[in-house]
Amino acid sequence: MFSDPLPILVMAPIAAGFACIAVPDGMKGLIKLFTGIVTAACLAGSIFVFREKPAFWFYGDTAVLLADNLSGFIAIAVSAFAFLITIYSFGSVERSFGRYFGYVLMTLGASMGVIFANNLLVMLVFWGFLAAMLYLLVNLENTKEAALAGRKALIIIGGTDAVMIFGIGLIWIMTDTFSMDMIRLPLDSILTYTAYFCIVIASFAKAGAMPFHSWLPDVAESASGSVAAYLPASLDKLLGIYLLARVSFDLFITTAASNLVLLAVGAITIVLAVMMALVQHNYRKLLGYHAVSQVGYMILGIGSGTVIGIAGGLFHMLNNAIYKSCLFLTSGAVEKKAGTMDLDKLGGLAKFMPFTFLACVIASLAISGIPPFNGFVSKWMIYQGIIESASSSRLWVVWLCAAMFGSALTIASFMKLLHAAFMGRKSDNIKEIREVGPSMYIPMLTLALICIIFGIFAFSIPLPLFILPAVSGVPAFIGTWGAVLATILILVGAAAGFILYRFFGRSGLRIVDNFVGGEAPEKLSRVSGTEFYDTINDISLIGRINRAESAGNFDLYNIGMKAVNFFTIPLQRLHNGVLPTYLIWCFLGMVGMFLFLFFR
Repeated sequence: MFSDPLPILVMAPIAAGFACIAVPDGMKGLIKLFTGIVTAACLAGSIFVFREKPAFWFYGDTAVLLADNLSGFIAIAVSAFAFLITIYSFGSVERSFGRYFGYVLMTLGASMGVIFANNLLVMLVFWGFLAAMLYLLVNLENTKEAALAGRKALIIIGGTDAVMIFGIGLIWIMTDTFSMDMIRLPLDSILTYTAYFCIVIASFAKAGAMPFHSWLPDVAESASGSVAAYLPASLDKLLGIYLLARVSFDLFITTAASNLVLLAVGAITIVLAVMMALVQHNYRKLLGYHAVSQVGYMILGIGSGTVIGIAGGLFHMLNNAIYKSCLFLTSGAVEKKAGTMDLDKLGGLAKFMPFTFLACVIASLAISGIPPFNGFVSKWMIYQGIIESASSSRLWVVWLCAAMFGSALTIASFMKLLHAAFMGRKSDNIKEIREVGPSMYIPMLTLALICIIFGIFAFSIPLPLFILPAVSGVPAFIGTWGAVLATILILVGAAAGFILYRFFGRSGLRIVDNFVGGEAPEKLSRVSGTEFYDTINDISLIGRINRAESAGNFDLYNIGMKAVNFFTIPLQRLHNGVLPTYLIWCFLGMVGMFLFLFFR
């Protein structure tokens, strides 16, 4: 079975996806069982390939597919997310079973194709196929908002794919080959810089980095929780940063100038996106802007050019996919039970959905970089990479401040999310609800548990097994971090605080009526958390930036549409369907051709 595992891992899920689409929706039990078996088999096959790497698949004398240290662990991550999303979808998907699970499987196969591709043209085919899958999965919601978001995503990603095609063409001109293991170009000319950044732009758009980010919050808001967790939160991040790492480490020899561009994009992405997340009132749109912000950390790590920074960027790529996917799954659970994503209409859900609340708390702490969770370790490594790059970049203080400032705003926005959705008094819009079923909360709790394991045992499991083998060199850690000891001390402190509260904290309590500013209000049923940070818009610069982003002034899609309409709308007015008008155009065209031929 595993004589040629790489093409099997690529083509089998795609074939299985077409088979699911052909099965009637009435046989949903068969569809679910079949999808679960295929995704579990892909996970097992990915682990096998990782253990046996390097692995090749040749067509003639050319290695078309290749599994190495970098692609091997990303393949495990991709297949693991596909399996967990499949299990979650058993309880969340209520219609279009064949198409949904078929698209999930085809997305898995295409992702494997991108990861294992050793030929730029093969990679390009699967890369474009993924854009189509994103569009189809988003449109399964069958709403106007989903259709618009899917179209925006397809145009932005498809447009940058065209830019990547141009870059690949330049690489072929310079090297006369499409085999990625045969390409190693120094950035020493305008041609090589152009080729490099053409591919980097495509990776930015896939991962959701600024200024190619605008599709991601829209997709996060309009797609289902499982689709948002599967693509914008996990697979798109893994594939986009994988391509950035592959092109920066293997295809090209980067320079201080190219790294400076990456550092600037990373810092801007972190700060601007997290400021937009602070003022959101929609659960998933807030998560969408955080999905954009976290990409900045990955780009900062790779752009630092240091071994520890690069390792931190790759580790953060993996960590972000874990906790961000968990957060989007919690949003799907909340929407299923509460029927809304509007934070103004949520509240008090912790009592009714304890598993969802627990998973959301752990993932929120992880994304905020709080020890001992996994997000802290990867951010800590990125910070060290930025500090180590001080010898080659005088702006390292700027990049470090942006990264740390972004972490502070991240935890602030998740305090808002947790309070508005889960804490406080239950909203009057919500009736008595119950926790989601095991098929939905088990994947959430699994991802939350991985956040803990990858934080406490970072130096025993993820770093030595997955991350460090994928980078060249040995990282030089600045200082030490004893995750196990720190975890023990945190638990001891929490236990001591609970004991003090349990035996001494209640003795001095007294119950009083609600009051605001010393006055008893006539009606104060609950305090919403959505207004926590609305006042930051009163700060002149931040307010202008947020209003410009809300108006779409930073949206390349809107800018491009305005540019296209500037040229096409006059032509549309001229082509009005009136026959004499068309006859005049034909006559003018004939006159123009006559004059051209005459003067020639």
